[in-house]
Amino acid sequence: MSLIEEDDVRGGRGVFKEISAEDDDMQPTVIESLCMNCYENGSTRLLLTKIPFFKEIIISSFACAHCHWSNTEIQSAGRIQDQGVRYTLRVRTKEDMNREVVKADSATTRIPELDFEIPAYTQKGSLSTIEGLIERAAAGLEQDQPIRKTTSPEVAEKIDKFIEKLKKLNDVEQEFTLVIDDPSGNSFVENPHAPQKDEALCVLHYKRTSQQDTQLGIKADEDAEEDNAEPPGNDINTLRNEVLMFNTNCPECNVPASTNMKLVQIPHFKEVIIMATNCDSCGHRTNEVKSGGATEDVGTKITLHLTDSSDMSRDLLKSETCSVLIPELEFELGMAAVGGKFTTLEGLLKDIKDLIVSKNPFICGDSATPGRAEKIELFGKKIDQIMAGKMDVHIILDDPAGNSYLQNVYAPDPDPELTVEKYERTFEQNEDLGLNDMKTDNYQ
Repeated sequence: MSLIEEDDVRGGRGVFKEISAEDDDMQPTVIESLCMNCYENGSTRLLLTKIPFFKEIIISSFACAHCHWSNTEIQSAGRIQDQGVRYTLRVRTKEDMNREVVKADSATTRIPELDFEIPAYTQKGSLSTIEGLIERAAAGLEQDQPIRKTTSPEVAEKIDKFIEKLKKLNDVEQEFTLVIDDPSGNSFVENPHAPQKDEALCVLHYKRTSQQDTQLGIKADEDAEEDNAEPPGNDINTLRNEVLMFNTNCPECNVPASTNMKLVQIPHFKEVIIMATNCDSCGHRTNEVKSGGATEDVGTKITLHLTDSSDMSRDLLKSETCSVLIPELEFELGMAAVGGKFTTLEGLLKDIKDLIVSKNPFICGDSATPGRAEKIELFGKKIDQIMAGKMDVHIILDDPAGNSYLQNVYAPDPDPELTVEKYERTFEQNEDLGLNDMKTDNYQ
C-alpha cells in the first residue's frame, strides 16, 4: 500500500471517492506511459471513484500529444459478486437505445438475431448506452477492413454487409434481443421505468460453473472434502451460542473490517444466520440475513392487507431470493435487490424508498429524462403515506425458496389480514435457484 493510500485509510476517507465538483481531492493521477500507436511517450490519467448502484471503478484516459491518439476505459475495482448475472433485453423502440449499460470486461455480449457475439475479455470495460455498445462493435469490425480488402476481398465484402446490418440496428426498424452475460456479476443494464417492473428486461442471477470461476481467477475448491471437514468442537449447538467473526472489506470504503455472524431461531419459523459488518474507518454499517436451512419443497407467497399504521411494527424476514410487490403502486422489487433482511415492515419500506429515491443515479445528470425525477419523487411520497397508514395497499412477499417470513400478530390464531400461500415452483424459478441441475439422488 502506498503512503497516500495509508493516509486515506487512517483518516477514514477511503481510497475510492464519489465524484463531486466541490471535492478538491478529486484530482486524477497522471502517469507518463508509452503510446501503442506511435511509440512515443503520452500521458495516462487515472481516477478512482464510485458509481451508485454499481461498484468501485478505475477510470483511465490516455492521450498522446505526438499522434493525437486517445483511449478511455473503465475497470471494476470492486469484488467479484457471489453470482453471475445475465441481462436479456428486447429492444423495441429508439428510446431503448439510450439505456445506460455498464459492461465489464468479463461480460459476453450477444445479438441472437444476427448470430453475433462479442466474447469475454475481447473488449475493455465500458460505461455507455446500447447505441454506443453497437457502434463500438461496428468500429471494431471496421478497424482491419483495409487489410482484409487486400488479402481476402471476399471475406471483407461479407464483413461489410454484416457491419451494415449491425448499424441498421440503431434505427430499430425491427425488434432485436441484446444479451449481456457476465459471470462476475459486475455488469448492469438500466431500467428506465424504475421503480416499476420493466417488461422488456429479464435479469437472471445464476451460480457460476467451475470453468467460469477459473476464467475469473477464483481458486477452485480442489480440496473440498478437506476444506468442508467440521473442525473439532464446532458442533451446531456450540455455534448457536457463539458469535463468529471473520475478516472482510468494508463495502463502502474498501478498508479492512470485520463481520459478525450468529445463528438465531425465529419463533414460529426457522433458524437463520444474521451477519453484521461495522467499519471503524468510515462508520458504515450493514446487516444481512441468510437462511440457515435448506430450500423448501414449495415456494411461499405472503400477502398482507395494510389496515393500520401499527402493521409497520410487524417483524419481517426477507431472504435474498424474495421479491416484494405492491400492486396498488404497480411496483415490484426483484430478488437480491436489497439482499436478505431481518427487520420490520416499516424498515423494509424505508430501504425501498432509499434505494429508489435517495440512491438512484438515473434521476440526475446525463442519465435523467424529463418527468422521471417527478415520478420518482411521487413514488417516495406514496411510500411515506403507506408508512403513515394513509394508503390502503397490499404487501406481497413472493419467495420461491420458501425462506421468508412475516409476523402473525394474532399467533397462534389466524391473522385475518395475512394470507400465506404455498405453491409449486415453475421451471424458470427452479432455474433461478439453481435446482434444475442439482442432483441429490443416486449420486456417485
